[in-house]
Amino acid sequence: MKKENLFLHSAFAEEGAFIKNDEVIKWLKEQNEKVNVKITKIPFNQLKLWNVGENDISHSSGKFFSIVGINVKTNWDTVSEWEQPIINQPEVGFLGFITKEFDGVLHFLMQAKIEPGNINHVQLSPTLQATKSNYTKAHKGNTPLYLEYFQQATQEQILLDQLQSEQGARFLKKRNRNIIIKIDEEIPVYDNFIWLTLGQLKKLMTIDNLVNMDTRTVISGIPFGDFGNKSTSFRPTGKIYFSNEISPFSRNDNYLNILPANTSEIKKMFFKSALEKENSLYSIDNIISFITKQKSFYELEVTQIPLKNMKHWHYTENEIHHEQHKYFKVIAVDVEIGNREVISWTQPMVEPMQEGLCVFICKEINGILHFAVQTKLECGNFDIIELAPTIQTLTGNYKERNKVPLPFLDYALNAKKENIIYDTYQSEEGGRFYREQNRNMIILAEKEFPTTLPDNFIWLTLNQLYTFLKFNNYLNIQARNLIASISFI
Repeated sequence: MKKENLFLHSAFAEEGAFIKNDEVIKWLKEQNEKVNVKITKIPFNQLKLWNVGENDISHSSGKFFSIVGINVKTNWDTVSEWEQPIINQPEVGFLGFITKEFDGVLHFLMQAKIEPGNINHVQLSPTLQATKSNYTKAHKGNTPLYLEYFQQATQEQILLDQLQSEQGARFLKKRNRNIIIKIDEEIPVYDNFIWLTLGQLKKLMTIDNLVNMDTRTVISGIPFGDFGNKSTSFRPTGKIYFSNEISPFSRNDNYLNILPANTSEIKKMFFKSALEKENSLYSIDNIISFITKQKSFYELEVTQIPLKNMKHWHYTENEIHHEQHKYFKVIAVDVEIGNREVISWTQPMVEPMQEGLCVFICKEINGILHFAVQTKLECGNFDIIELAPTIQTLTGNYKERNKVPLPFLDYALNAKKENIIYDTYQSEEGGRFYREQNRNMIILAEKEFPTTLPDNFIWLTLNQLYTFLKFNNYLNIQARNLIASISFI
């Protein structure tokens, strides 16, 4: 069976072979209650095994990550130069899922993982979530569970393998290896692990802060194929069957009739946009040219500077914060978590000064749902700009609208309830960010919403977004988080 079919079949499975979604929530609560968690803010001088100096804050092993200062010069937007602290973590980590078929449906091995920055402690994480320093045991702790399955995976077992970026405003050129492997053999399932279908995960993403960022970024890259493939056929029950016959809906809209009878119109629109390659407003070549033009015009010069020398930032004994008390701050924490490879440690973290807002506005154009995508320059980007959601405000307070003149912000905040397709709070990566959550929304635009967009915006179908997800450094993590939330059921 082709991998696209495996994923699509799993995406339509609302219930798994082992546990129902309401029982997953109960299970997560039980996992939370059985583990001792204590996170305490501390002064920088109480960081153990960290060198706290004027130039940077770095681990004594030379591994893990460091907090450094940078000077940024660019011709992007109205601010041409600034300075800030940033996380420097040049190593590539593993974000990986083990998958296996049960009752003919692909299931994902999920981990109930506690990160020090998580708002609710336990969240659903990938099977393996580890930096290179973790899995090479620079912390002198235990080897992460299931690591050997990824290190020894054959090409036939690998269903997805991508390098993807992290938050460009907080990490300096940070990337992770997003990987999904499929196994056939029996493996041990430890107490804080569970098998779930992709359909279950999509449903659970509608609940605030339940599915962690690392899960979402890997899931976003899952390919579903397209209507031209010779592999997919459906039955009206919504169950998916596979053959070598040409799909009966390869060149027309009859495929919509095979979805379950209760499928909403917006789910049908998502499904069509995900798998239809025709009738897009712009071709892939047009989009590549649009991105190339922006990368050629805009400049980004990043120079490392001592933390103590950063203009407009105060480096105190307890934190590093901006003089206007906005954007974010760097703090230190003492961590005790009972079920980790190392159960206690100290580390610096980044704490936001406000919640953020990430929104995709979508509109039907030429009979296909398109997403308004912007190019966005962030100081830590690997290749100057990445494709971002229609609205992305993480460092400015979007609730003070007069101070944040963003395109389409008022439209999103005043959207009619019936046009809001998705609206949840989702956590950022809890290993580095302290209790950061951002509001994630997908809004269906009304007919009068303009088809002509500002110069750094472009319309892409969901199928085109999936195409660019195959490659490095095209879609930023905020866009990927929203794409991961899109469900066909």
